[in-house]
Amino acid sequence: MGRYIVAITGASGVAYARRLVGVLTRGGHHVDLLITAAGFQVLAHETEWASMERHAPGGKGLAARCRTFFQPEDAQGEVVFHPLHDLADDLASGSVGMKAMIVIPCTMGRVSSFATGRSVDLLDRAADVALKEGRPLVVVPREAPFSLIHLRNLTALAEAGAIILPASPGFYHNPRSVEDLVDFIVAKVLDRLGIAQDLVASWDRLKGG
Repeated sequence: MGRYIVAITGASGVAYARRLVGVLTRGGHHVDLLITAAGFQVLAHETEWASMERHAPGGKGLAARCRTFFQPEDAQGEVVFHPLHDLADDLASGSVGMKAMIVIPCTMGRVSSFATGRSVDLLDRAADVALKEGRPLVVVPREAPFSLIHLRNLTALAEAGAIILPASPGFYHNPRSVEDLVDFIVAKVLDRLGIAQDLVASWDRLKGG
């Protein structure tokens, strides 16, 4: 099984990341998890993460809480949390084998950092490594509308080899819940990574082909 980096930034839509990590680990893949400070704020706002914080406040046990929150009980793979300040972490090295990196959801600030190669923390550096090593870097922006600055930065990333996959769910699969819409985007990510998925049927199957 493969090793994947999943990064969460401060954009809305952490449900996408949680579902993706769950699918990957259930499939036996290893997930290296990166979360920005703003990402933790969104986690607390959009999920039950805040209740976990109240029971175990502060930094103590953060890696364990991330594993409990993101890794399903029936997972065959493991979730490992990495703090962003540690630039000596193995995720900063191109010699460490990774299948791909997925930033989901991705803020426009991080898009700018990736596009300009700033590498100020482990998240930036890991994305820089993915690009320089020619590994898939899937960026899932959740922003509307895009400014010209956003579009230029996204274009620069695409030209550098990144896969730009906006969190824009379709409706042709007749979704019945928010979870169905989340699965649509996660399925798109998995498809681009070449990982088999049964979250959403292909268009041919949906139209009876």
